[in-house]
Amino acid sequence: MTAFTVALVLVVAAAGLLRWRRPAWYWLAFGVTLAALRVLVRYRSVMDACGLTVPPARWRLSLARATNRPIPEPRPPRIRRLWPTRTGLVLRLKLRPGQDVFDIAAASDRLRHSFSMFGVTSREVRSGVVEVRMTGYDVLKRVQMPAETETRAMRVPVALREDGSVHYRDYRAIPHALTLGATESGKSVYQRNLVVGLAPLDVALVGIDCKRGVELFPLARRFSALADSPDTAAELLDALVARMADVYRLIRTQQCITVDVPDAEIAADIWDLPDEIRPTPVVVLVDEVAELALYATKEEEKRRDRIITALVRLAQLGRAAGIYLEICGQRFGSELGKGITMLRAQLTGRTAHRLNDETSANMAFGDIAPDAVLAAIQIPAELRGLAIAGDASGGWHRIRAPHTSLRQAVNLCNRYADRTPDLPELAPFRPTTGTATELVPSAKASPATA
Repeated sequence: MTAFTVALVLVVAAAGLLRWRRPAWYWLAFGVTLAALRVLVRYRSVMDACGLTVPPARWRLSLARATNRPIPEPRPPRIRRLWPTRTGLVLRLKLRPGQDVFDIAAASDRLRHSFSMFGVTSREVRSGVVEVRMTGYDVLKRVQMPAETETRAMRVPVALREDGSVHYRDYRAIPHALTLGATESGKSVYQRNLVVGLAPLDVALVGIDCKRGVELFPLARRFSALADSPDTAAELLDALVARMADVYRLIRTQQCITVDVPDAEIAADIWDLPDEIRPTPVVVLVDEVAELALYATKEEEKRRDRIITALVRLAQLGRAAGIYLEICGQRFGSELGKGITMLRAQLTGRTAHRLNDETSANMAFGDIAPDAVLAAIQIPAELRGLAIAGDASGGWHRIRAPHTSLRQAVNLCNRYADRTPDLPELAPFRPTTGTATELVPSAKASPATA
């Protein structure tokens, strides 16, 4: 008996230590089993307490009265499937007649408390079927990306969502995006993760970094073009607009629309073209958009209008030509001048780290997800890297990118430097890097996100 007691104390102590120091290990070792039992045992009473049950059908009531049996209890949504993940549990429910997916979403906080989980989110899989994702611990406190992620053309993993799923940046689905964040909010690390994800792909990277290139020029071996001043940026954007026109001419010549051509062979963008003639897609990263919009003299105002006009053209027409925009900045408001709100309207993806003012949060989410504005301005300063990500559909998530140091990003860009395409239109802006820099072993990544 004494040996059993000692073993039990050791197991409890080990579980407590794991829960404190390694919550992911604790979840896989102990938490997932306890949580699954808790959900199954409490399910009916919790659903009844949360108002997620429906009265029994009339024929059941009539049958109970006719046979003098007890009145049937209210029925909760039927569990179709329950399976564990590395961060929590996934519960798939079949709604009863009269129930709605918004009922589940409105009860998320009550379900989280009743099932003793860290977070609960829900989404509609199809009509009448809802998927409830429950996380067993704070996955954003110590971000650990899965060892394997889905790979697809122009789709890269950049962060982890609060429900434990991977947040992808899919350029085919959301061609242009706006990323905002105050100083030391984690915006640069998020941008670094984008470059790291794009580096192994067959894509041309173009950077505009008006901070004299301190953010993007260390990654220059993987960039086809870089600009470090507003004057150079204006010329670079003009070259991209000219490339866009050339790509459209190529698509037009390849359409060959006749009555004999099947619909599937009619090209409407670069992804409909044959592989051998398809132009290389281009991702344009603008590190600080406010530097491109500010001016002090008449000449600078003309340059500013030229830059914003080019950005708006690329945002409106660039998708079919394979040109995608990543606009980043600390501040984004209507005071940046004419054309800014027109540019914002074309930036479907929105990501906001900690912001210093509510105006920038409204510019990011006010037109697509007003409830995300409050979430964006409530991000604490100590949680660098935490962000709110949304799109034009109105949905939004809390995300956090894994910490990637500048040295790690440089090493990876140097490793894939041979994938950097030479684009004739952008040749004058190709950065000169000299000899290849030697790879330096990276220090172990810190769990904190910068």
